[in-house]
Amino acid sequence: MRTEDLLAAIATGLWRWDHASDRVTLDAEAARLLGLPAEPVELTQAAVRSRFHPVDFAEINGIIQLAVAEKTLAEARLRIVDEHGRVQRIVRSRSRPRIVDGDFELVGTLQEVPEPQPGTSAAHTPITGDWRRSREAFLLDAGRALAEARSTAEVLRVAAGLSMPGFMPDGLAVFGIEGDRLSVIGHHGHHSGDERPFADMALATDYPAAEVVRTGRALYLPTPEEYRRRYPATWPLAARFRRTSWAFLPLVNAGRTIGAWMAAFAQPVAFTPDERSVLTTVARMLAQALARAGMQEEQQELALGLQRSMMPTVQPDIPGMTVAARYVPTGGGLEVGGDWYDMIPLPSGRIALVIGDVQGHDVRAAGLMGQLRIALRAYASEGHHPDAVLSRASRFLAGINETELRGHGEDQRFATCLYIEVDPATGLLDIARAGHPDPAIRMSDGTMLVRPTAGGLPLGIVPDTDYPTTRLVLEPGETMMVCTDGLIETGGHDLETGWARLRDVLESCEAGEDGESLERLADALVQAVHGPPSHHTTGPLVDRREDDIAVLLLRRDGAGCGVGTGGLPAQPVRRTVLSVAQAEPERIAEARRQVRDVLHDWADPDQVDSAVLMVSEMVTNVLLHTDGDALLVAEITGERGARRIRVDVADSSDELPHRRCPGELASSGRGLMLLELLAGAWGVDPRGDGKSTWFELYEEAGEAAGPLSSESEPAA
Repeated sequence: MRTEDLLAAIATGLWRWDHASDRVTLDAEAARLLGLPAEPVELTQAAVRSRFHPVDFAEINGIIQLAVAEKTLAEARLRIVDEHGRVQRIVRSRSRPRIVDGDFELVGTLQEVPEPQPGTSAAHTPITGDWRRSREAFLLDAGRALAEARSTAEVLRVAAGLSMPGFMPDGLAVFGIEGDRLSVIGHHGHHSGDERPFADMALATDYPAAEVVRTGRALYLPTPEEYRRRYPATWPLAARFRRTSWAFLPLVNAGRTIGAWMAAFAQPVAFTPDERSVLTTVARMLAQALARAGMQEEQQELALGLQRSMMPTVQPDIPGMTVAARYVPTGGGLEVGGDWYDMIPLPSGRIALVIGDVQGHDVRAAGLMGQLRIALRAYASEGHHPDAVLSRASRFLAGINETELRGHGEDQRFATCLYIEVDPATGLLDIARAGHPDPAIRMSDGTMLVRPTAGGLPLGIVPDTDYPTTRLVLEPGETMMVCTDGLIETGGHDLETGWARLRDVLESCEAGEDGESLERLADALVQAVHGPPSHHTTGPLVDRREDDIAVLLLRRDGAGCGVGTGGLPAQPVRRTVLSVAQAEPERIAEARRQVRDVLHDWADPDQVDSAVLMVSEMVTNVLLHTDGDALLVAEITGERGARRIRVDVADSSDELPHRRCPGELASSGRGLMLLELLAGAWGVDPRGDGKSTWFELYEEAGEAAGPLSSESEPAA
């Protein structure tokens, strides 16, 4: 006889739960017992869960977790309910967990058992298996949940959701002490406003919670008559809730009573020794969790107060520009760190934006950050250029390393920094960088590009360090984002994958001209790293470290789109500019990356590859055959689906390129041949200070330009 036939003969169903996929497979008998059609089926865990009484499911979950930990049999009785919550039958579940690829699956049986007669104690007991084993599973789960709660609100939410084995409180309340007064700091199972009579109660009041705090001893009131007899003055406050049993327990931490916990029951509870043991254990864990959360909140408030005292508010009324900023402390200890941002009015009428990160996540890092920020403000206010400001700041931090840190046997600290001088009238940005991540630009059409800038060593490593300056223009409608590495690398990300995650946020957020849209973008960036969405965007690295975050957003107002054909708004121009110096051949790779990023949504991927190849050839030719630098300008115009990209590479040499016929083994001489083969149009234009080699590609075939004019033809 087959196993399936044998189980069917004894009315026993077979089921399997794959925890990794959250899928549950039922045979025909198991499906019937769950109130489904009697045929094999595969369901989600949520669908199966809806067939069990919610209290029973919560308890069986704890039993399963304990069985997985101990590698033993999980056994319990469960009530099966219909879609209206009415109990249809009671089944006994026996299952054995097994580990599969680091996760577990359960294989078990279901068998119907006789329903208890009305009026018996078993009729009110959710799970009537091994009660002590169920209690152990519950306490294990409750201890874990309370230990993971990080705030008073979280602790109270966990306490409200505890499903005790064999008896379930109908109402919960936690009382706190302030001086000689007692008040409710959290409750569950009551309506809003029900706590008002208990919100400010003297400890001398004849009320059970007040007596528990005064004496440090638990009180158990199994009947309303017992409550009324012992506390006649405050019985009317409790009578309106129509409960039948109450337990009041002291919350004791480190030998000191810090409050009281009330558990009220709609069903009569005798408070047997086992039940009192469970309540006492929960009260002890709850007290420890509340004390721990309170200490963490005090430390966090201290840290945030310290951080706020050193963190400026950004100036919202820069003419023609909008600014938004965020700081999120996520380090260890007191949750203070060395990340900071600043906004400094300059004597020239311009504005300086500064963002930086002092090494470390402790009070020393926060102190150094405050000193460095003040020094930077002083140097900037003297009117120094960006490179000079960073050079002086590096010398300042190196001096602290030498005289203060090394002298006291402490490790020396360094800091990364990005200093940007902004001209609000023209959008001109002069940028000096000290080992810090590059700025990113969100263009007016939503495309994000990381703008490579020249840079030097982090501050404080070498006293006299040069910091070359890079000049960019923030076009109308564009937004610049600068941030510390915590925004990029938190959650197992490196620079590449971290920027990709931020690109999705920057490009998907709706653009707007108002300040609120920029604030929403700042919130979205932080949420992508630390909010619920971050759990689905972890990076490839094993290290899931967290780090402090500072982020500054600067938007130049006015998209300046103009009017296109037919009176419709013209599409915004997408443009990137990059210079490649003779001494920086490694930036050719950056040029390829910039072009690929500009073409990220181009219809034809083959054209993208062609553009990258031609840019690589053009920039390389400048570095090989001239003595000057290459200036790359890539610009996309037109409406999506019918766009044009024009790429210019300019240099200071007036010698025009010549078409050659390279041999089979030649390593050069194919640049113009590639342009002829791959470009929709191309040419070389002489200029007063050199020349510009250019090509164009068209998103739709057939829109290529006609024959080149004679003045654009390269010399043969």
